[in-house]
Amino acid sequence: MAVDLRGLAHKTWRSIASIQTGVVLLILVVILSAVGTIVLQRPVTEPDEMQNAYSPQVLRILDAVGLTDVFHAWWFLGLMLLVSLCIVAASVDRFPNSWRYFSRPYKYPDESFRRALHPQKSVAIADEESGLVAAQRALHSLGFNPERVVREDHFGIFAERHRISELAVYIVHASLLLIFFGTIVDGLWGWRGTLNLNEGQTSNFVELRDGATRTLPFAIRCDSAGQENYKDGTPKKWWSKLAVVADGRDVRKKEIVVNDPLLYSGVRFYQSSYGPNGKVDKFLLVAAPSNGSGEKREIGLAVNDTFPLDADTTVRFAEFIPDYAVRDGQVYRKSNELQNPAAHLIVTSKSAGKAFDVWFPRMDEVADNSKSPYQFQATDLKMGHFTGLQVSHEPGQWGVWSGVVLLGIGLAFVFYVVHMRFWAVPVCDPKTGKYSLWIGGTANRNRDAFEQRFSDLAASVEAELKSLAIISQSEQVATGVGNCSR
Repeated sequence: MAVDLRGLAHKTWRSIASIQTGVVLLILVVILSAVGTIVLQRPVTEPDEMQNAYSPQVLRILDAVGLTDVFHAWWFLGLMLLVSLCIVAASVDRFPNSWRYFSRPYKYPDESFRRALHPQKSVAIADEESGLVAAQRALHSLGFNPERVVREDHFGIFAERHRISELAVYIVHASLLLIFFGTIVDGLWGWRGTLNLNEGQTSNFVELRDGATRTLPFAIRCDSAGQENYKDGTPKKWWSKLAVVADGRDVRKKEIVVNDPLLYSGVRFYQSSYGPNGKVDKFLLVAAPSNGSGEKREIGLAVNDTFPLDADTTVRFAEFIPDYAVRDGQVYRKSNELQNPAAHLIVTSKSAGKAFDVWFPRMDEVADNSKSPYQFQATDLKMGHFTGLQVSHEPGQWGVWSGVVLLGIGLAFVFYVVHMRFWAVPVCDPKTGKYSLWIGGTANRNRDAFEQRFSDLAASVEAELKSLAIISQSEQVATGVGNCSR
């Protein structure tokens, strides 16, 4: 059995170009986009938060079908590509007729058109010219620019406004295509990841959502970071002072906060988190000789810093443990949480040829605090902090935002710009031999408001007819004006 390829291709094209097909696919895109806002998405959501929100089985299923990264899932990008194809097909299928309608406006209505049009009205006139002049004046008074139309031995008046409104749907189509194109480009060539920096640290490595690492062609340095709190102590905002380093020099600096990222070379750096990194920035101490013969000294040490207390003695900040415990004469780390901190100093005396372990807090079973040639008093512990950055490269964003702006323009034309057309044609009644002025109009939307506009036009025409000079009876008799019999 032979396959009618031409018929099959025609049916396929009609299905793709169908408005029903496009509407169904658009509804699917909207539903799946809503799912993407309800289900927590990677990588913007921390892994711990994902695990707390969903059970392991549910999370495994969500990851497998791509619902934890909807906007980069292959099936979502494929759906948008199919919707784009439907929009293009529908536009190609209908645009020729729309363009003919736009480029060649219907300026002189024939008799069948006049009979079917609503609204319409007929007004008695003395002759063709007075009716045409009255219609022109009335349309001018309503802000239109009427033109006189000549068809063989017939005359008429045509006026319209906002013809571009007939093509507004194609502006909307173009905006949707731009949005979908930008989203598809982002899904195929865009990427997102995270970058955590300690204060003063420089890095150009971004950890992507799949665990891979991307190397940037430039580096980011965190000069400082901080947190502002409300009066009750809850966080108000996080901020970071970042610098872009390229070719060994700073090429750009910016202080970022949430929703105000740093953009450089197409890569955006968003502020996403802030907190202590479990490392000590400075340990401030007061040191005094144990024999009481010397003066007290204030010193500040970072981890692994060595400071000379005198010609014979040095102190080194050996280690910091954020959460310590002592067991079997050893100090060990229980966790990385800053819950029970301990600091370890090593005081070295050259003359004694010995090193003394000094611990804060004091631990007599493992420390030599009392034997040390210097006694120490801790005054402050300044912890280091990290800033958490979300990093994204979205090359299709220009298309998305251009489409959003164009969509707003298109919808404004669709809902607020109305294509109005008016006709005025002198009509002869062969039975009576008298003229009447047929007035008609149409609008592509908002018909109720248009009917009020049409009523205003008809009233204005009647007022203009009354204001025109009345031809004297003698002139009518002499010229035959007002009788249209042939």
